[in-house]
Amino acid sequence: MTTTAAYGWGRSHLDTTPMGEVDLDPAGRLAVQQTLARYAFALDHGDLVALGDTLTEGATWTADIAGHVEQGPVVGRAAIRNLVREAAEAQTDQRRHNLINTVFRRAGAGAAVVSAYLMLTSNAGGKATVIATGFYTFTLEDADGEWRIAKVFLGLDNAV
Repeated sequence: MTTTAAYGWGRSHLDTTPMGEVDLDPAGRLAVQQTLARYAFALDHGDLVALGDTLTEGATWTADIAGHVEQGPVVGRAAIRNLVREAAEAQTDQRRHNLINTVFRRAGAGAAVVSAYLMLTSNAGGKATVIATGFYTFTLEDADGEWRIAKVFLGLDNAV
């Protein structure tokens, strides 16, 4: 599949989650960022148990490729884990989900919306290369002191 991402194509999605007040102490911010890091590590290592631990039971996952192709929503922890399992079984390379430029769009006691750039790398052919770029928007909930992802939106600049 070939798609071409126009400059700023993801802005229409980002505009649906405007910046707001961020009322979260440094420990809370770190806990949110650790949840996102655990999510990325679980994807990279095919650890479906660890992935499930980062998600709420009713979590949703949606992707959009350059504003042209939408996938999802996939609804529920089990369905998201199944999606990841199927994708991992089709892969022949080691991928790394590098989350960078994390921005808290809004946050408070009990909920946070965070965006981060994605640089997806692969070691196919023994050479590390960037295979996709894009951004994530995560909506997280604090349940009994444990931050979990309730909603994932992945905006890819190109098809993988």
